[in-house]
Amino acid sequence: MTDRILEQNADLADQSPRAVLKRHGRSFHFAGQLLGDEDFRRSARLYAFCRWLDDLVDRGHPKLARRELGRIRRQLAGEGIALPVVADFLDLAEECCIPIPIALELIEGLEQDLEPVRVGDRDELIRYAYRVAGTVGLMMSRVLGARSSRARPFAIDLGIAMQLTNIARDVAEDARADRRYLPATWVGAMEPDELLGNPEIVRKACHRLLNLAENYYVSGLSGLTYLPLRARLGIGVAGRVYRQIGRRLLRQGGNPLAGRVVVPKWQKVALTPGSLLIDAVRRSPHAHQEILHRPLVERPRAARASSAPARYKVLP
Repeated sequence: MTDRILEQNADLADQSPRAVLKRHGRSFHFAGQLLGDEDFRRSARLYAFCRWLDDLVDRGHPKLARRELGRIRRQLAGEGIALPVVADFLDLAEECCIPIPIALELIEGLEQDLEPVRVGDRDELIRYAYRVAGTVGLMMSRVLGARSSRARPFAIDLGIAMQLTNIARDVAEDARADRRYLPATWVGAMEPDELLGNPEIVRKACHRLLNLAENYYVSGLSGLTYLPLRARLGIGVAGRVYRQIGRRLLRQGGNPLAGRVVVPKWQKVALTPGSLLIDAVRRSPHAHQEILHRPLVERPRAARASSAPARYKVLP
């Protein structure tokens, strides 16, 4: 039965990493043309692994997907013969010094989507975004050659920002999958299907969500100076193209229920020269804004004894 899950996303497992990136990550593929060949190849391999995990969760039966994720977790720990996609990631992790616990935390975040999702407050939202996307930012920074520990919180922030943009764009799609990422402190204890009939509430919540994302974009983009120049330019374009999804959504009234927002290719091209110029001359930020990571800091044991399902730490 577990094999059925693998069959459902075999199209990803059987494709080359670049083909997966081109088909499923058009904004990243566009910006990736600015990377060196080796950086592009490694970035595509990381994207393919993360996308494969994501599809495993979204396409499979929750019980079977959870079982398969457990098997992948054991393979990442060196137990048994790894599936080809996992083996390729392990090779990439060795090449780029990616700590395996980061990938394990990504899996923990994805596992949250195997249950009905009802986010309670902003901090819970940020923790989720860290696990499913901030971790990817951490791994990508290693893939692209960032070696300074100072780069890591900024890499997390860019990942969080992009995930918040995803959530704003996909409110309707997620609601149909019984997921509500908009915090209850913003929309009340609404069930996902109720969101579909309340566009004004959704619009206001998405404005708040995209304003929150902007704080993380500003921080994440400022930390690109820790990357080698060519990688900095490529990721700067990718980040700004993704940021543009939220800005287009706001210009269209801020209501994601009105239809999926995309950034047309002409606008991606138009954004590129300014992005390249900014990142070519940008100086390193003085310090990371610690307030952005307060939701990620592990709470004292007494404070979390009654409620905390998991620990959240920014990895060193």
